[in-house]
Amino acid sequence: QVQLVESGGASVQAGGSLRLSCAVSGSSISTLCMGWFRQAPGKEREAVAVINARGRGQYQDTMEGRVAISNDNAKNALYLLMNSLRPEDTAMYYCAADRRSGGYCYSLRASTFDSWGQGTQVTVTS
Repeated sequence: QVQLVESGGASVQAGGSLRLSCAVSGSSISTLCMGWFRQAPGKEREAVAVINARGRGQYQDTMEGRVAISNDNAKNALYLLMNSLRPEDTAMYYCAADRRSGGYCYSLRASTFDSWGQGTQVTVTS
């Protein structure tokens, strides 16, 4: 079983930056497709970005160009760097893993991912 623990969420002003981290245990990220998702109150959970075991990232249109997903095999961790944050980026951000894909990322759909962290809150004020 994969355990995921997010950190790094905070309250920031519009235009600011944040780096989210996800500590992974129970499995090596070299065998997982990993992703960052977010969910704002009253809205569905949506993908921000995913990354395969080889470190290739894919981005959802919403934040593309303002975020960078990365992983660190030595630390077994996942990261999300977010720049030029906007108030509409306010949400709970979740780390997720797909254990069944053999490290490939086939989809940005939340239903594809079977392991989830508890989330870290990002609030962007204007």
